Amino acid sequence: MAVLSEYNWLLAIITIAFCFSAFGNGANDVANSYATSVAARTLTMLQAGFLSIITEFVGAVALGARVTSTIKNGIISIDRFDDQPGVLMLAMTCAEIGSAVWLMVATRFGLPVSTTQTVVGALIGVGFASKAPIKWAWTSGSVSQVAASWAIAPAIAGAMAALIFATLKYSVLERKDPLRMAMRLIPFYLAFTGAMLALFIVVEAPTAPSLEEFGAGKATGIVLGVFFGVLFIAYVFFMPYLHRRLILKDARLKFWHIPLGPLLRRKDPWLYFPSDANGDIVIDHYESARTAHYDGDSPELRPKNGHGKKHTGDILPVDVEPNPPCPLPGAKPKRFMGPQERFLSPTAHLRLADPRRIWSFTKFVVLQGVTRDCVSHNSSRLEKIHGYATQYDNRVEHIWTYPQVASAMLMSIAHGSNDVANAVGPWSATYSTYQAGIVATRSPTPVWMLVVAGVLLGLGFWVFGYHIIRSLGNKITQLSPTRGFSMELGAAITVLLASRLGLPVSTTQCLTGATVGVALMNYNVRAVNWRQVLFIFSGWLLTLPVAGLISGCLMVAALNTPHF
Repeated sequence: MAVLSEYNWLLAIITIAFCFSAFGNGANDVANSYATSVAARTLTMLQAGFLSIITEFVGAVALGARVTSTIKNGIISIDRFDDQPGVLMLAMTCAEIGSAVWLMVATRFGLPVSTTQTVVGALIGVGFASKAPIKWAWTSGSVSQVAASWAIAPAIAGAMAALIFATLKYSVLERKDPLRMAMRLIPFYLAFTGAMLALFIVVEAPTAPSLEEFGAGKATGIVLGVFFGVLFIAYVFFMPYLHRRLILKDARLKFWHIPLGPLLRRKDPWLYFPSDANGDIVIDHYESARTAHYDGDSPELRPKNGHGKKHTGDILPVDVEPNPPCPLPGAKPKRFMGPQERFLSPTAHLRLADPRRIWSFTKFVVLQGVTRDCVSHNSSRLEKIHGYATQYDNRVEHIWTYPQVASAMLMSIAHGSNDVANAVGPWSATYSTYQAGIVATRSPTPVWMLVVAGVLLGLGFWVFGYHIIRSLGNKITQLSPTRGFSMELGAAITVLLASRLGLPVSTTQCLTGATVGVALMNYNVRAVNWRQVLFIFSGWLLTLPVAGLISGCLMVAALNTPHF
């Protein structure tokens, strides 16, 4: 039986706020992990949605405990609440509400913000309101360390991603025969990505002993074992598939034929569920994304002729006129159906109780978030920026779609491990205090909380994440699988290193830094959309004060409310 049962209402409120906070966290931050894959046409939104549910859950449950502790105990001093556990519950509730409100508002307007900055700002706001000491000095878990990680992490992620892409650029992409070099080196890139994931699982799993107790020798053995194991699998199963698809140009093959392995080296192998033999061998990852349609549900657009405005997905709104007689100059016609057109329009003529219309509405509700066009745009300025990026062999780019997906999954696991604390921290502190009757923020975070948070992170991306995919994606620079792989892996390594140190860093900032770092490898600053970078940066500047103001004002109002 809970000791502080008179505060049931506070626990109920913070639980609701936690759900919105975790949902908004997933909608805003999970998009970072898969934005480059969607923009490079490696994954569809639907595929990214399914993967995000799995990877965020794994990261949150298996790797998230250490950072949760830092968020709960490191930002404001809890000594202020030692004799007043109910006030601590109130403070954490206000912080959770402030974080949830800002995340939902920012996501709705397509503003990629740091969820870490959001929760830190919210905690600082309640700290000011309750006169609780805030840890500014350079100590473990202090605001100074968190702020330093915001500045350092993007630079490290940018340098690391640029280094990874440089190895690709000069060892594969710009060689005389890039396809031959790609076929030689892709097994090692796959093995390296798998080894990096194994390394951080070994050092991060909360149920495992510390790295010192586990032993460097055992950890090294596991990492090397995974490296050579993935290398073996790549040569036995992956290489025959690539040889038949790209060298022999067999369009019937799809990724689900990889398990056939050595059988694909036969002259005419049997294939289960073969694709169209006359289909494309690979897609054009550099195909212009500019169309007359940016949103699948919006009317066609062209330059304004005197009335009406519409935001087209570029940084600044441009004037347009709906239903034009001709499309934008140089733009392609609409080729994507939005969820309303795809699901609701075919049955709009049926009565409301018709089972077919009910089924269509059900599909619309469930799938509307993962059936959006997050690639197309109608900005001539953005198309010009993409033109400054070097284009490489699409066959080589296709090869790197596989490690790109692996690196995106690694990035998502990194996000789940690091940012689950942003939603769980205040809720866990409140729940522990509610159960114990005293301030109990040092107690371990229950696994069931991490499970709930992991599910909500993936669900947030599934329903609402398309707003951020549109804002990131190819809005900063021209993306391709090799570039996306470098960005995601560089950012993931940076985030997981920070998680190992217990520092809550921003995946948004890490990925943005990685994206700019790789874009600058074109050796042309015009290949970067600096307006979009500034747009994202302005969101970072707004996040901490806005979240702090919301939570602080709630705390002040609650503490000074008249009562009997």
